[in-house]
Amino acid sequence: MDSSKTAAFGGATQAESRQHFLDYWRIIRLRKAIILTVFFLVVATVSVVTNFLPSLYMSTVGMKVEKDTPDVAPFTAFGLPQAQFDPYFFNTEFEVLKSHRVLDAVIVRKALDKVYAKRLKLPEVTVQQAYEILYRNIELKQRRNAAIIEIIAYDQDKELARDIADAIADVYKSARSEKRTTRFESGLTTLSNKLADLEYQVKVAQTNVDELRASGKVSDLGPESPQYITLFAQTISRLEASRTQLRSEVAALEQTVEKVRGKKGDELRHFLAASNPTQELTALLGNLNQAKQRKVSLLTSLGDKHPDVVRVESLLSEINDQIEKEVAGIRASMEARLDASKRAVGDLQKQIEEATERSAKELAASAPYSRAKRDLETLQRQKEAMQMELNQQVVNSQLVRDASVDIIDRALPGMRPVRPNKPLFIAFGAVAGLMLGFLLAFFIEYLDTSVKTIDDVEQALGAPVLGVIPQNVGPLIKEGLDSAHAEAYRVLRTNILFSRKDPDQRTLTVVSGGAGEGKSTTIFNLATVFAQQGSRVLVVDSDLRRPSLHKIVGVSNVTGLTSYLLRQKSLDEVVQTTVLENLHFLPSGKLPSSSVGILSSGQMKEFIEEARRRYDYVFFDSPPIMGVSDASILAAEMDMAVLVVQYRKYPQQMTVRAKQMVEKIGGPNCLLGVVLNNINISQDSYYYYYSGYYYDYYNKGSETGGGDSATTGAADAGGGSDIKPRY
Repeated sequence: MDSSKTAAFGGATQAESRQHFLDYWRIIRLRKAIILTVFFLVVATVSVVTNFLPSLYMSTVGMKVEKDTPDVAPFTAFGLPQAQFDPYFFNTEFEVLKSHRVLDAVIVRKALDKVYAKRLKLPEVTVQQAYEILYRNIELKQRRNAAIIEIIAYDQDKELARDIADAIADVYKSARSEKRTTRFESGLTTLSNKLADLEYQVKVAQTNVDELRASGKVSDLGPESPQYITLFAQTISRLEASRTQLRSEVAALEQTVEKVRGKKGDELRHFLAASNPTQELTALLGNLNQAKQRKVSLLTSLGDKHPDVVRVESLLSEINDQIEKEVAGIRASMEARLDASKRAVGDLQKQIEEATERSAKELAASAPYSRAKRDLETLQRQKEAMQMELNQQVVNSQLVRDASVDIIDRALPGMRPVRPNKPLFIAFGAVAGLMLGFLLAFFIEYLDTSVKTIDDVEQALGAPVLGVIPQNVGPLIKEGLDSAHAEAYRVLRTNILFSRKDPDQRTLTVVSGGAGEGKSTTIFNLATVFAQQGSRVLVVDSDLRRPSLHKIVGVSNVTGLTSYLLRQKSLDEVVQTTVLENLHFLPSGKLPSSSVGILSSGQMKEFIEEARRRYDYVFFDSPPIMGVSDASILAAEMDMAVLVVQYRKYPQQMTVRAKQMVEKIGGPNCLLGVVLNNINISQDSYYYYYSGYYYDYYNKGSETGGGDSATTGAADAGGGSDIKPRY
């Protein structure tokens, strides 16, 4: 989106917001009488009620309140106790101060039931009723960042207000002291009883332990004693270590024996020499090697039958026999050692099992004694703890201070009444009255479905607004053709001329949905401005049931339209002249009961054609179109019709229905538009731009001596009295 579009969009949004605010402001201006009435009524009511309310004095007691704690912190096994913050402490004490226990005592102490009975002029006031009165007249609060409670008492008697505040503080302090004493006494009694019970249980448990020790011949170093458990654990650990070591040795010997069994000859000799050597085997293997070397050396120079060679062969045979014996001995030794190790492992396993079984038997035999001994130890610990708690509470009861509730500020009589706060009440009433007035004004506006704005007309009727007529407009021939109101009709005349479809359209009627919407004044003033422009104009009062134009012109209504239509008079005899040369007037005449449908007769059509030939424009006044058939008949015969809608008088549905009837009878082109009548421009700034400018302009002109002096003079001189018949 480019900058120009953005600016346009922003401007439209601001215009809508501004218009929305102006709509609210318009409602406020129009309904200001209601708003001001409600405002003054509420303010006056609040002022009167406040003036009759009894004056109350206030007295305040300052009371330092803390939890019951000792002045000297007692020693405990866990060190010095630490005070914990309780966020609900003061709220709890507020409830205590307002409880029946405190306030009922105050009522009895100060005989407030009798005071209230005398003040209310009642034969008797119960304590419960007095409590409710007193409850409403006290206030409790905590001073900021301080452990101080303020007790505020209100009463018509300032001395009584002081006494009530002091009495509440005194009763509360006494109740705290009594509660503390009662609590300690009850606690000490409970602890003493519990301690006596524990002492008896310890005595019984000790007797049971002694009997079990004697009958079972169990010592304190039994299976469950720490010394016995430690010794047993060490023995089992040692046996397990030995068994583990022997198992490792057996495994190693088994592997070696298996290898020896799988080897023979020189391979076996060398394996044993390497894995399990002995001095004898090592020496024999050395001698064997030397003999073999000796034989090889001799065979190089001697034959195998040589005596030296034979001796060496004999030596080799002897050495081999010795080696075989040594190898067999080593193998037998290894297998014997393997068997011995296995037997040793079995012996250790048996020793472990026997030790475990012996320990289990001893443990089972000493179990009752052990359980009894543990129960005794538990009871002894409970007894010691209870004894310590009892001693502690005894010390605490002696150390608790009396200053946990300290009255630091006694109540004083009030200097002046504090309730009701008249300026505050009146200010609140003013705000409430203003808000209520606004709400009522907007609610009435919401319920008002009448026509209020030009937008209402155009949206509801779908017809243009041809003119906006200000409030309190009279006949222009009396006000003067240059008066401030005349311009509104000139604008209407111009819009009518531009709105008509054909220049030959010269007959016009002004209709309205209901009575009293100003159609007669509108059509006469419209005819006046047409005549002022030089056109020959005839105004016909065709409202036969409630004629009113003859009163504006100031002529008799004895003869007129009905006389002509009934052939009693000629047209020239019934038409009247006015102070304007070009403006003629035809009264309605008397309506005989036998001539109710006279407007739908052929004579009426002939009259309309005759008037069109004689005059440039012919204007017909008509009755309301809703409920009277004459207006429908006239609308059907006219070239043009204008619908007059009075501002804020009838519902929009009625106006819509009137417009539909005109279009149904005269055709969609018959209705030129709508005239909004009786607009209060001074209150509704929405319409200022339509006619307010001319109103101000002409007012200023009249103040400086402007205007049409001749016309004004003529109107002032004769008013309506100088209007005479044309012939």
